[in-house]
Amino acid sequence: MGLNPNFLWGGATAANQTEGGYDLGNRGLANVDLLPTGKDRAGVSAGKIKMLEFDDQHFYPAKEAIDMYHHYFEDIKLFAEMGFKTYRMSISWSRIFPNGDDEQPNEEGLRFYENVFLELRKYNIEPLVTLTHFDVPVNLIKKYGSWRNRKMIDFYEQYCRTAFNRYKGLVKYWLTFNEVNMILHAPFIGAGLCFEPDENEEQVKYQAMHHQLVASAIATKIAHEVDPENKIGCMLAGGNNYPYSCRPEDYAKAIEKDRENYLFIDIQSRGAYPNYAFKKFARENIQIEMKQGDQEILKQYTVDFISFSYYSSRVVATDSSVTNETAGNIYKSIKNPYLESSEWGWQIDPLGLRSALNVLYDRYQKPLFIVENGLGAVDTPDENGYVEDDYRIDYLREHIKAFKAAAEEDGVELMGYTTWGCIDLVSAGSGEMSKRYGFIYVDRDDEGKGTLKRSKKKSFYWYQKVIESNGEDLG
Repeated sequence: MGLNPNFLWGGATAANQTEGGYDLGNRGLANVDLLPTGKDRAGVSAGKIKMLEFDDQHFYPAKEAIDMYHHYFEDIKLFAEMGFKTYRMSISWSRIFPNGDDEQPNEEGLRFYENVFLELRKYNIEPLVTLTHFDVPVNLIKKYGSWRNRKMIDFYEQYCRTAFNRYKGLVKYWLTFNEVNMILHAPFIGAGLCFEPDENEEQVKYQAMHHQLVASAIATKIAHEVDPENKIGCMLAGGNNYPYSCRPEDYAKAIEKDRENYLFIDIQSRGAYPNYAFKKFARENIQIEMKQGDQEILKQYTVDFISFSYYSSRVVATDSSVTNETAGNIYKSIKNPYLESSEWGWQIDPLGLRSALNVLYDRYQKPLFIVENGLGAVDTPDENGYVEDDYRIDYLREHIKAFKAAAEEDGVELMGYTTWGCIDLVSAGSGEMSKRYGFIYVDRDDEGKGTLKRSKKKSFYWYQKVIESNGEDLG
C-alpha cells in the first residue's frame, strides 16, 4: 500500500525565526522582530503591551535568529542531503515592501528570495511558501492600526501580486496566512493588533479576521490567474479538543472550542461564514462590517488544499473544579491524565494526529498537508555538536505512523509532511533557542551567544532513511 510516491517529505521554518538580517537589504521592521524574550513576551504577543520599537531593556532574538540570511546555501545543502522533497519557508513581507504601503517593491528583498528558490530548485526541492508567517510591517501598524483597517487588504494584494509574478515558475505551493486562527489567541503575533484600554477586543479581532479572510481569497484568485499551476492552501493551528469526561456538557464544550478554530477554515475552504458564526456574533454583539462583494469573493476563491500544524490535542472541562492546566502551542489546555508531556508541558498524542486528519478530511474533503509537527526539547551536544536525540526520533516516528495510518487505512488524502524547525531556530512561543526542534544543531544560546555552527544530530540520519524509504523504514 504505502504513501503516494510523490509524497512531499521535508521540513518547515519561518523567516522571523531563522533569517535574521532584520536591518539588511533595505528590509523594514515587522511586528515579529519586536517580540522580546522574558516576562513581557506574552503581553506583547497578546497586544496588551505595545512595543513598536526596540528598547535597551529587552533582548530581541529575531534580530539575528540563526542568520539564515547568510547561511542559506549551507542550510539548503543539508536539507538536500537529508533528501527533502519540499521545504516550507516564509518570505518576510517587510523585506519586499519595507513599509507595507510602498509604491514599488524592494528589489534587494525580491532578489534575495529568488536566490533562495533557485538554490532549492538546484537540489529539486519544492518550495512551499508562506506569504505571511505572522509578519506585519510595523509602519502598517502605526499608520493604519494593522488588520483592523480594511486598507490592509490592498497592501496585502499588492504584496501577493508582486510575489506571484516574480516567482512564477519557481514556486507553485503557497500558504496565505500561517495559523490564521492564532489571531484569537495571540493577536499581535497573528495580526499586528495592539488594543486600547476601552476597546472591544473581540470585535476588533473578528473584524481583522474578516479582512484577512477576504485578502486570502483575493490572493487565491490572483495566484490562479498568474499561474494556473499554483496551488494555494490555508493554514490552521490544529489539534482537536477532547471532553475531559463523558459528561454531555464537556462534549458540547469540546465541539464549541473546535468550532472557534474551524471557523476560519470553514470560510477559506467552503467559501461562506457558517451559521454558528452568525449566531455567535449576534449573541456577543460582534458586528462584522462587510463590503458588498465580500461574500461573493469568499465563495468564489476557496483554497486548493488545507494545511495545519499539529503538536498536541487539547482538553476542555465545564466543571470549574478541574483546574490542572498544561502548556501548549501559544495557549493552555486542561491536562490530559492519559498522555506524557514534553519538557515544555506540551502533551504528546500521536493518535490525536490521526484523529485530526480524519476530522479535517471528513469536514472539507480537500487534500491535507501537515506543515508543522515536532518536539521542542533541550539538546546536549558533544564536542563535535552531535546530539543523541532518540527522544525526538521516538516522537516523530509515532506521529509518522499515525499519519500513515490515516492515509493508508482511513483513506485521507495527504500531500506531505514537513517537521517544524528542521534546523534549530528561535521558538515562537518563548523566544528561546534552548527549545530545539531540529535535525541540525545550531550553536547559539538563549542570549544570542554562539558560533552559529551547524552540525548533524542523530535524527538527521534517521530522517534521511525515512525519506529515502518513503516512510517505510522508521528504524
